[in-house]
Amino acid sequence: MENLRRRGGRQWRGLRLRARRVGILPRPREPLLHAADAGAAGAAAARPAAVTSMAALLASHILREGEVVLMVLKPSYWFIPFSSASFAAATAIAALAMAVLDHRMHDHFYLELSLFLIAGRLMWAALQWIGLLYVLTDMRVLRVVGVFNVDIFDCPLRKVVRTRLVSTIREKLAGVGSIEIIPNDEDMPSAIWQTIRKPVEIHERLMAAISRAKQSGTGCE
Repeated sequence: MENLRRRGGRQWRGLRLRARRVGILPRPREPLLHAADAGAAGAAAARPAAVTSMAALLASHILREGEVVLMVLKPSYWFIPFSSASFAAATAIAALAMAVLDHRMHDHFYLELSLFLIAGRLMWAALQWIGLLYVLTDMRVLRVVGVFNVDIFDCPLRKVVRTRLVSTIREKLAGVGSIEIIPNDEDMPSAIWQTIRKPVEIHERLMAAISRAKQSGTGCE
């Protein structure tokens, strides 16, 4: 009986293989991607697209033909609270003073008003952070800034007189810093790469690019 079962099983498997070959039975389907796998694949495909779109934006609106991008930076996230700190402190002091002087209103009214104003200032700082971009090429140093109207600081590397670190105490405590860029043209104002990470390393790379441009004459006029 056992031998008959084995023979029958082998014959049945042989019949199924023959039926698949001639197209009577469908072939087993390929396993479908899980939703998480599909999302990961889509995200992986989206990364090069995002990089390509940024490069296309720079090439079409800022860069010149043959210009090579050496560095593209954004400020540290510390830019948002640092740029809002003075306004927040002044608002808190004013709300406290009004709460002490005016006893007709409840104290929580001034507290809520001050929190609302501070939150609005933080949102504005976040929009400013989104609109900030620092670019270094082999020819120029640029700063792109603006929320509604974009302002571009554009200075050839050969026309940069000097650069310097201007970190404040709170920036030093947070491990960030700012770099001031001073051109030799008196009509052109200086620019600041504000609240950037690794300021010493970035400053050294900026000075090296300026030195190479002045020695080789590649910095545009």
